[in-house]
This record gives sequence, structure tokens and C-alpha cells, in this order.
Amino acid sequence: MTSLRLRQNTVKLDDINQQFASANATQIVEWAVDAFEDGLVMTTSFGIHSAVMLHMVTSVVPDIPVIWVDTGYLPTQTYLFAEQLSDRLKLNLKVYQSHMSPARMEALHGRLWAQNDVESLNRYDQIRKVEPMQRALKDLKATAWLAGLRSNQTQHRKTLDFVSLQGSIYKILPILNWSSKAVYDYLLAHDLPYHPLFDEGYVTVGDWHSSRPLTASDEDERDTRFKGLKQECGLHLPQNLEESASLDSSSL
Repeated sequence: MTSLRLRQNTVKLDDINQQFASANATQIVEWAVDAFEDGLVMTTSFGIHSAVMLHMVTSVVPDIPVIWVDTGYLPTQTYLFAEQLSDRLKLNLKVYQSHMSPARMEALHGRLWAQNDVESLNRYDQIRKVEPMQRALKDLKATAWLAGLRSNQTQHRKTLDFVSLQGSIYKILPILNWSSKAVYDYLLAHDLPYHPLFDEGYVTVGDWHSSRPLTASDEDERDTRFKGLKQECGLHLPQNLEESASLDSSSL
């Protein structure tokens, strides 16, 4: 694959995305490593299929900083899964949390996730997820961010490109066009584990209070998150990440 570099915007994103339509995911990762060097990071949620991106990326660049935003409300199984993958893949893990403890947040704002309105859920996400993520990108001097989003996950993700700008950070999505079968095949081919809650009917998992197993009445997999009130937590919505850049985390 021809090398395309992003230096002083000398290459248009449209050109890159057109070329990546026929590239495989590993080639996209290799391009990102070449283009952004020490400015490249990746994120993980240690979700159902997180082993795919973690294995693929660290096979190319073993010491890449891996950002994990720990909300303090993850299921026990997620913390154990994170330990398992971190040990197996020898991850250069960078754990970020809100400066506001869960107990303090609940004392000041109540149980935001239980208030059954999108505004409260968004405030929760801003405190526990978005602000720590913005801080991580700043601390690590990131210029580009690899993520494992797929277009078949949410309506918003159907609109995404392989490479785009989210604020001032380049977002690269190597497995954007992968099907669920492709994910399963990769896990099988490399003998990788999936999240243990998958065996309990979870098809996506985040915080313990905002995730549940899939049922026959669900029209969409994302109905199992955020009580069906919304599909995104805010990390992958440009306006949210940009707004958080101006927040003083001590005032949250």
C-alpha cells in the first residue's frame, strides 16, 4: 500500500479514506504508526471484543500507550478481563479516572445514571469518561488515536470514516467495516478471549449500572446500554470531547 503521510495537511483525508476502503486493518495500523510515530495512542474499554484491537495493534507496535478510562463503576468481570489481557499482551496501559470519586459524585449530584433522563446520563459521562479521556490525550501529547469502533454498532458510527479529525486529534478506525463474523474469526484465529459477560448474554458492556444482557424484545444491541435512552457515551462525539478540553477537572 502506498504510504500516505499527514504532515502539514499535505494529504487530504478524502484521499486517505478512499485508499483505505481496499486496505486491510493491519495495513491501516501500520500506516498510522508510520504517519504519527510517538504521537500515536490507542484506547480500550476492555469490552466484549477488545482483544481484537489490542492484539492487532500491539503486534505492530508493542509499546504503544493504551488508554483505559476506568469509571469506577465497571463490572468485576471487566477488571479481571483487563488484568488477563494486560498480562498476556504486556500492555503499556495508562489508566485514567475522574478526579471526582464515585462517592463524592453521588453525594453532590446523586446517582446520575438512575435519573432516567439523557441530561443526567450526559453529565455522568462527562465527569467519569470524557474529562479523563481529554486529560489522557493531553498528558500523552497524542496527535492520533486508534480506536476499535465499527460502523454496524450505532447510527453515529455508520457516518464515520477510517481517518477523521476529532477536534485537533486524528481518529483512526482500522476495523470500521468489520462484521461481527470477522471479529469472531480474528478471535478464533489468534486464540484470544472475549469478555466473560458474553456468555451471560451481553453483546456490549460498559458500567454495571448501564449495561444488561440482550433480550428477544431488543430491536438493537445498543438498547442494552444506557436504558435505551442513547447510544453513545460521549467519548466518540467531537463536540463533547472539545467541550471537555476547557473544563477544570477540579471543579467537576
